[in-house]
Amino acid sequence: MSTPTSRSDWEALAASLKITGQAFINGQYQGAASGDTFDCISPIDGQVLAKVASCDLADANLAVANAREVFETGTWSMLPPVKRKQVMIKFADLLEENADELALLETLDMGKPIQHSKGVDVVGAARAIRWYGEAIDKIYDEIAPTAHNEIGMITREPVGVVAAIVPWNFPMIMACWKLGPSLATGNSVILKPSEKSPLTAIRMAQLAIEAGIPAGVLNVLPGYGHTVGKALALHMDVDTLVFTGSTKIAKQLMIYAGESNMKRVWLEAGGKSPNIVFNDAPDLKAAAEAAAVAIAFNQGEVCTAGSRLLVESGVKDELIKLIVEEMQGWQPGHPLDPKTTCGAMVDQQQLTNVLNYIKAGSEQGATLVDGGKQVMAETGGMYVQPTIFSNVRNDMTIASEEIFGPVLSVIEFDGMEQAVKIANDTMYGLAAGVWTSNLSKAHKTAKALRSGMVWINHYDGGDMTAPFGGYKQSGNGRDKSLHAFDKYTEIKATWIAL
Repeated sequence: MSTPTSRSDWEALAASLKITGQAFINGQYQGAASGDTFDCISPIDGQVLAKVASCDLADANLAVANAREVFETGTWSMLPPVKRKQVMIKFADLLEENADELALLETLDMGKPIQHSKGVDVVGAARAIRWYGEAIDKIYDEIAPTAHNEIGMITREPVGVVAAIVPWNFPMIMACWKLGPSLATGNSVILKPSEKSPLTAIRMAQLAIEAGIPAGVLNVLPGYGHTVGKALALHMDVDTLVFTGSTKIAKQLMIYAGESNMKRVWLEAGGKSPNIVFNDAPDLKAAAEAAAVAIAFNQGEVCTAGSRLLVESGVKDELIKLIVEEMQGWQPGHPLDPKTTCGAMVDQQQLTNVLNYIKAGSEQGATLVDGGKQVMAETGGMYVQPTIFSNVRNDMTIASEEIFGPVLSVIEFDGMEQAVKIANDTMYGLAAGVWTSNLSKAHKTAKALRSGMVWINHYDGGDMTAPFGGYKQSGNGRDKSLHAFDKYTEIKATWIAL
């Protein structure tokens, strides 16, 4: 079948799409043990896409038992790294070969534009799987410096059974940021996708089997966080829990780990990232373009969204004008139209949350500069205009809480010291941007920011070689890069007397 190039092409493909909503346990699809399902609703038009298995404790027990059994047999965990590499690369190839189907599932399920589902999400997911597959047979263990009659070996081993709970905003990429390093190191994984966007995870599980990953190594349990998510977090035979999502849920998962078996818990949580533009920014138009993308891409449903735009007073008015112009290219449209840049919010709840934040911004005294309205309601979908507020104080609700929508708060400052003080005045510490022509100022500001990632004269840079994660209540540990292997391996010291 030829690659779709128009909205009508994608709609025709959607009409023929066979959607699977079952859990995937020990290499096969099956319903939840209870028989319960929930409706998977498309935010594009409010229509039901599928009935999806609503997994619970019984399903978690079954998946963990199978994951543990296959781990102990060693069919994957003891496979030579070069063999695991070959399978991982085949898995990445299959993601790319099924790009149209996966992109369509992602857009129908989550509401993001099809151009981003295919050009960003599928590409990023395959890249992560391939990158970790390529890396795994190139990592060496260590020998300690010892006396001549001793040998000290420091080796890494897979932790065992990993539960991965991933969010709804980038379902494929977030899953593969966990699956890449966890599978490459030989672990068995139970993947729990968000109930708001479970479809691509369910489909990827079958592709993993086709690639050669043994049955039971990758299991997928759709369902709610308070049921199957809680069951996995409390499970006594899950060795490691990895999570991307809100700070509130991240804290609860830490409690569950303490109440159960002290499983390792690695968390990538929320953000309220400052994007700082100094008077001497080298290219104000480029800064405006980046500011628009930083808040409107993926409908603002991005943990690193540049939701706080800190602008030095000398360029504030000009920069706001330029951003308003840029936002004209980020107005909501039908997600299956390849020209659309801003799609639908993930569901009615998220749309309502965003509209409530917009209302709070106006009520607390911020100036609404642009946007702020629900649009395309006649479609039955969940659409909102990208929104810009100026004259925002850092203690306002829209500046202090993670909105997870296209709402930009412009905060004025004077001088580097005040900029850093405002930027760090948050419980989060995920990412930050800095725009300046002064190299010394760039370095000093970057060092002073309590953020896990800092981008200079651009926003949201990096690739698989750079770690991803934050300070403070933005979480712990890192996704991406070789540092991610730390989450999925145990370090063993073996001391030998000769």
